[in-house]
Amino acid sequence: MHDQDSTVDYAALKEKIREAGQQLGFAAIGVARAEPGDAVAGLRAWLAEGCHGAMDYMARHAELRARPDLLQPGTVTVISAAVDYLPHDKIADQPEQAAISRYAQGRDYHKVVRSRLQKLADTVAEVAGPFGYRAFSDSAPVMEVEFARQAGLGWRGKHTLLLSRQGSWRFLGEIYTDLPLPPDAPIEDHCGSCTACLQACPTQAIVAPYKVDARRCISYLTIELDGAIPEEFRPLIGNRIYGCDDCQLCCPWNRFAQLGDREFAPRHRLDEASLLELFAWTEQQFNDRLAGNPIRRIGHERWLRNIAVALGNAPASPEIRQALQARAAQASEMVREHIAWALRRQDQESVGAN
Repeated sequence: MHDQDSTVDYAALKEKIREAGQQLGFAAIGVARAEPGDAVAGLRAWLAEGCHGAMDYMARHAELRARPDLLQPGTVTVISAAVDYLPHDKIADQPEQAAISRYAQGRDYHKVVRSRLQKLADTVAEVAGPFGYRAFSDSAPVMEVEFARQAGLGWRGKHTLLLSRQGSWRFLGEIYTDLPLPPDAPIEDHCGSCTACLQACPTQAIVAPYKVDARRCISYLTIELDGAIPEEFRPLIGNRIYGCDDCQLCCPWNRFAQLGDREFAPRHRLDEASLLELFAWTEQQFNDRLAGNPIRRIGHERWLRNIAVALGNAPASPEIRQALQARAAQASEMVREHIAWALRRQDQESVGAN
């Protein structure tokens, strides 16, 4: 616990933290009070409507989100940090190609961001002496977009992600701390009357400005959902096998985004691989090749489920039909059901093409 020392110049300390953050490769650092305010009521209403789907942990940990001091006792301040990750500007626009959310094509951001935050905390301790803190990167119930907004790192876009004049291709991380640093001022919302993200969403998951129904969102369906993907959404998923970037790709502010940190450069050709190539991976290959990548946490079964759906949406071909049939022999019941759906789609495609 940090003893509040009247001789410490907390404003100067904040600037030192910002400088140290820059040297560690953070794109921006800001400070907010550990009070999520009105955002808590918004979260509770969203949960009450069931918009979180099967993400039970969202409801279970709502109180921890609302009260940072319950997660880390003594917390009065949130240091909010952003890391740019845009790996390239290629788009997987061929239906036989696997579309993987850009954030997941390289190293696991949880580890990269958290280890940098740890280094930042070590630097603070060198300057200010021992202090109470805990670092997070999408790894605990933290209202990170709200704190980043309060800390002046950007505003909440209509797609609910943090948006800034440098775009939205950014990871966020936080340090909860007992240091009474002076907070930064929030910046204005610059979405104006634009509704590009609402119109671009393939499943219409952005049900109103600033409101996403996770149950319709392709990121939720391909990553968080562990059972069958509802049939109504399968044709709309297209070739997206892990996450979806459409609401970011259409955003005018992302024209100003810079290429991000080399840590997140694509591995194993995840930016250009074909669906058939990835569908052929054994469980061992999946685990080995995706070690240190966020995709690995969904496991091989969901990976096959997602790719089966994308193959069903691809133009009919004998190679696809063969791959689906071969995989069905040793697949789980859940994956077999998605393969059967994909084969029916392939049949419809080939009938339509004749």
